[in-house]
Amino acid sequence: MTDINNATNDATNDSANYPKTALNLPKQAPQRANYDRENVHKILDEALVMQVGFVANGRPQIIPMYGVRDGASIVFHGSRKSRFMRKLADGVELCISVTHVDGLLFGRSAFHHSMNYRSVVVHSRGHLATDDEKAKFAALVTNRFVAGRYDDVRVTAANEMKATDFLIVPIENVVAKIRTGDPVDDKADLDLPFWAGEVPLYTRFGTPRAAADLTAGINVPQNIRAKYGG
Repeated sequence: MTDINNATNDATNDSANYPKTALNLPKQAPQRANYDRENVHKILDEALVMQVGFVANGRPQIIPMYGVRDGASIVFHGSRKSRFMRKLADGVELCISVTHVDGLLFGRSAFHHSMNYRSVVVHSRGHLATDDEKAKFAALVTNRFVAGRYDDVRVTAANEMKATDFLIVPIENVVAKIRTGDPVDDKADLDLPFWAGEVPLYTRFGTPRAAADLTAGINVPQNIRAKYGG
């Protein structure tokens, strides 16, 4: 196993790209690998849930977590008593993955059915935010829902802040993989009388719905309407 701390950087990389290391060179479909920072960040920023994998007590664990990118780091939050926070605060090796499926690809053979997708995999280690940093990260994870939300709601109580930890994971040993276009059929199959093509997949938000116990007369805030409609 390659140690994260000993992964060798490719000196030919520039500031527009994340460096290639022994941990982020895909063996399968390497032509789809992408190290462009803008592409990596865009894929991460579209994700509401990230899969976080690590080993605890000799057993592999994967936890779906709400994560938010902060520059060249990813921020997770959770109870300071949670297994996730206790384990990863120790700096154990972890793996984060995000995948967006953009379309189903129908080939002329079963073998060449596939998907168009955008994915990111990160190998790194995390550390906990300090108490002085907590308010900043509390605002970050809240404002991911809509800009300004943290200032629009009740101030976080001291006991709530104390009960919450924030895990900061540097974006290291990262690679995106992107597939676009048509299914790739065998040349010998191109004239067969079977439909081939793509069914695009889109994700969208619905119209805001008020909570059943919301006090009458409280309208959807302008920033939420601007982002989500309603």
